[in-house]
Amino acid sequence: MTNLLDRTRAEDPEALLREREARNAALRHIIDAWDEALLSGVHPEQMASAMLYAAITEMVGAHGEEAVAEMVASLPERIRRGEYTLYEQRH
Repeated sequence: MTNLLDRTRAEDPEALLREREARNAALRHIIDAWDEALLSGVHPEQMASAMLYAAITEMVGAHGEEAVAEMVASLPERIRRGEYTLYEQRH
């Protein structure tokens, strides 16, 4: 899958800023929904699984199975590099 942010960055720095602002707004909505679900008794692992499913199905709808499969195949290395580590791991 072509990285949409890289393509936007090359074309228009202002478009990149708008994209980041939109992504941050979306993330705030997701965090609000996450918090609400936790308060209603949904376990964090259940929320994570449901959100991954929703995100992947949306990406497949937008970009197709092959492009998303390629993107997902890159996740192990990105995870190992710490791209998704926001805090210390709980054991």
